[in-house]
Amino acid sequence: MIRPILLAEGAMRTTFRWGRIDSNADWILPVLATIAAIAFVRAMYRRDARELGRGLGWFLTALRSVAFFGLLLLYLDPQWRTEREIALNSRVLVLVDTSSSMGLIDADSSLAPGTANRAEQVATGLTESDLLPALRKTHDVVVLKFDTDISRIVTLAKAAPAAIAESTETTQADAAGRSEIDDWRQALVPRGLETRLGQAMRQLAYDERGAPISGLIVFTDGGQNAGIGVEPAIEVAREAKLPVFTVGVGSSSVPTNIRVYRLEALPRAYPGDPYTVSGLIQAQGPAGEIAGRSATVQLLQRKGDTPGEAGSGRLLESQEVILGADGEPVPVKFELTPRETGRHTLCLRVVSRRPDQNPADDYRETDVDVVDRKDRVLIIAGGPSRDYQFLRTQLYRDPAMTVDIFLQSAPPGISQEADKILDEFPGTREAMFEYDCIVAFDPDWKALDTPQVDLLETWVAEQGGGLIVVAGPVYTGEAITGWTADPSMSKIRALYPVEFEQRPSVLESGSYASEDPWPLEFTREGLEAEYLWLGDTVQDNQRAWAELPGVYSHFPVRGPKSAATVLARFADPRARRGGDQPVYFAEHFYGSGRVFYMGSAELWRLRAIDPGWFERLSTRLIRHVSQGRLLRESSRGVLLVGQDRQVLGGTVPIRAQLTNAQLAPLEAASVGLEVFEPDGSVNTLSLRADPTRAGTFAGQLTVLEEGVYRLELPVPNSDERITRRVQVTLPDLERQSPERNDKLLERIADASGGKYYPDLALALNTRAPDSLVSRLKDRTKTMILTAGPDPKWEEAWMRWWMVAVAGVLCVEWLVRRLAKLA
Repeated sequence: MIRPILLAEGAMRTTFRWGRIDSNADWILPVLATIAAIAFVRAMYRRDARELGRGLGWFLTALRSVAFFGLLLLYLDPQWRTEREIALNSRVLVLVDTSSSMGLIDADSSLAPGTANRAEQVATGLTESDLLPALRKTHDVVVLKFDTDISRIVTLAKAAPAAIAESTETTQADAAGRSEIDDWRQALVPRGLETRLGQAMRQLAYDERGAPISGLIVFTDGGQNAGIGVEPAIEVAREAKLPVFTVGVGSSSVPTNIRVYRLEALPRAYPGDPYTVSGLIQAQGPAGEIAGRSATVQLLQRKGDTPGEAGSGRLLESQEVILGADGEPVPVKFELTPRETGRHTLCLRVVSRRPDQNPADDYRETDVDVVDRKDRVLIIAGGPSRDYQFLRTQLYRDPAMTVDIFLQSAPPGISQEADKILDEFPGTREAMFEYDCIVAFDPDWKALDTPQVDLLETWVAEQGGGLIVVAGPVYTGEAITGWTADPSMSKIRALYPVEFEQRPSVLESGSYASEDPWPLEFTREGLEAEYLWLGDTVQDNQRAWAELPGVYSHFPVRGPKSAATVLARFADPRARRGGDQPVYFAEHFYGSGRVFYMGSAELWRLRAIDPGWFERLSTRLIRHVSQGRLLRESSRGVLLVGQDRQVLGGTVPIRAQLTNAQLAPLEAASVGLEVFEPDGSVNTLSLRADPTRAGTFAGQLTVLEEGVYRLELPVPNSDERITRRVQVTLPDLERQSPERNDKLLERIADASGGKYYPDLALALNTRAPDSLVSRLKDRTKTMILTAGPDPKWEEAWMRWWMVAVAGVLCVEWLVRRLAKLA
């Protein structure tokens, strides 16, 4: 919840009250009791002091009466309280849409047409206009951003009056506030996969109930496509008396755009063996202007190791396609038979006679390595689980792969569908370095000796090996004596992207099992990871995973490691630990290799729905983790990226493993990576040395343009260059309705008592007759804060008052003794 900023402290005043008196009736009993006690004392001393004289009797009566009066005061509990008037500043909430659709560029925008995307237009407006300074003259301004979630960017306090602003303290505070928002473009980078406008509005309306809010300003294109609708949010805003002022960003017309939606090709091919290149073409535009028209799809090719302009190459084949309606993707396929080995860049390009709003997405590219060598996979398993059996058979029948197996529970001489059956784990570098990927199904890692463990760790970290580890209840879950708690297995545990619990008791279960299946909850990174897709599009993939009833178990771990990426979690709420659902899919870089973790061996359940899903997922996953081996272009190193396809506004993790001329780990503080962006500009990204592993360099790249990013890493002291490319696309949900939704934004404003500004430049103009600033009224209010009594002061006061009462009684006793009264 956003806390209000206190404007100023008013005058302080001290008030007195009796702690036990809430009404006049509360006085009756203690006063009557005190009067009765004093009357009794007087009657007693009239009788006892009859022979001593009248004055002494009254003196003793007064002493005892003072004691009773003191006790009465203690009972009534006198209190002194401090009251202070506090003024709460009127506030304005500014909510900015940072979903991926805000990364679109509009040709008819009012600010920087055709050059700046929607988010950049808002950032420019907030930076260059006087909207925020004008608002701060009257209000505190809280700037937030939203897409899938909502988060605060900055809170700007109301500007101090001129007399106060001259003070050093106020000047420093204002300067701190300004420095926090120097880079609006960076703060408003459009990264969200969804636009949850209604959810963001409702959350703010709930959080701000009772606060002095003047209004909510929303900068958005109105692309509500997930979460709750806007109607419940409008109702909550109306109940909270929160007027919403919507500012439309972007074009109100549907842009005409034809793009290559997807390009699929095997990363490796073999001379003389045909392979398929497939793609999807998607068109979007005003109703009736695009659907049913034709376009030409071309397949181009150029050598991957020669510099070339993106989207270019030698024409191999072309097809005429009929464009679909409402963004319906149209499939295209080409059959190629490679003849020469080497790396080739394939480009799928669509050519249309109609004008296109975004030429950057008219093509997609991918690299294909034509080699004589097949992918080598080793499967190691503690026992013959179903996943093991299905994967072994699938890889054995795949002509592009060879599969060796090491089944630890099998007796010697067993027959299996495999190219080679091992009796022990590889123990030499020559044998180990033949493999591109190892899939480990709940293996007994303690069966490996120290040299074999070291060899496995070196193969992953330095040779770019891909490791897929699948947890199970037998060896991974073995309590106390298992490898997860064995100090000698620290290198094996280091390979995993998760932290294991140190099990204190053999009574603890090695896995969590449910009687009912629970679906997998994919994280944002998991939804973006195309190697986990069961369909060709985001929607197809989500529908496919939704058809899987779920899995029944997972291995309980402490959580992911700090550099790991969680891709999916086990959904059973009873298995929650520490506020998060348990990790089911996770991966991380380990040196130049990758390690992928699964919580249980249950992917075979996909075969019950569609056998092709299991095959597709397994093949893609193996090739994904094996990139360090399959895409090795140089003997001096390897360049890895998180994934070859990334959504607009996402962050791409980059990792390089390099050696010097003597093939020893390269020692350097950093290396420079050249980034060729879609607009043709070239920037240098510094990859810094990983202090935990020699020769490893890491960095991150935020992709803010749609199109192809080409990454080139010059190998130090060499003529070699290692290249990778990343295709950046807009998420499907954000592309379905890219036009500004005037009708929705106007309804939100009208129903909540605000106003809709369809023009960004007009909304930023504070001198306009009906400007935003003039409509946002001052809601400053004053409240009184009452501080309770000081416990220490109250304790000291009562102590001394009791001493006084005791002193009075002592004086009375002394006088009675001197007067020889009993």
